[in-house]
Amino acid sequence: MNFLFKELYPPSMNSKSTILIYSGGMDSTVLLYDLLQKDISVRCLSVDYGQKHRKELIQASDICHSLGVEHKLIDLSNLHELFSNSSLVNESQSMPEGHYEQDSMKATVVPNRNMILLSLATAWAINTKSPTVSYAAHSGDHAIYPDCREPFAEGMDAVMQLCDWQNVRLNRPFVDLSKSEICQLGAQLNIPFDKTWSCYKGLDKHCGRCGTCIERREAFYLAQVNDPTVYADDAPSIEQMLETQWKLPEE
Repeated sequence: MNFLFKELYPPSMNSKSTILIYSGGMDSTVLLYDLLQKDISVRCLSVDYGQKHRKELIQASDICHSLGVEHKLIDLSNLHELFSNSSLVNESQSMPEGHYEQDSMKATVVPNRNMILLSLATAWAINTKSPTVSYAAHSGDHAIYPDCREPFAEGMDAVMQLCDWQNVRLNRPFVDLSKSEICQLGAQLNIPFDKTWSCYKGLDKHCGRCGTCIERREAFYLAQVNDPTVYADDAPSIEQMLETQWKLPEE
């Protein structure tokens, strides 16, 4: 299925360099490839904040290396106690399973994560005289994450322009796209989706059951793009998930 994508970058964002907050996941990898295709010089920033799924950082490093893109990994893992109420970092908490629409997914909120990541990226942008910081926020980002909401992003864009004499803007070219549309764009760009990592559990394979795995599977299905992801043997089938409207089937 082919889609004609509108111009994703407004004139104010037509810079030749940017700092990309890069997780190694689907969305940020599509954005990385899209920026490079537009001949924008990209520096990628990844952050270890003590997340259980550190495998995403390995994937991020490998993808950047394969593309010859500068990549910095910042170690904030010693701050994990500041985020200890999140199942993404607390080893004693189990990872909730199911669709993001379920209330249990609030356990995955990492307090103020996006502000921290954007602050670090803004500092690097100022240091390298990059006029923008880019990240792959999209229209399907869920309301359970307060720092994914539009007022937060608008506030950060305003603050980023005030924190230094250099004017740095927040670039969110995917903000009006759904995750399935991002998946379609990635297919057009020949993204190595099998090299990206989403699963919050950080096991050898994607569990296929956590919120981000279900969202990933849903995106491939709706985009009608082949999903090359290797899921755990006990992951529910697509047919089972469709029968339960992408919620996990009853055991």
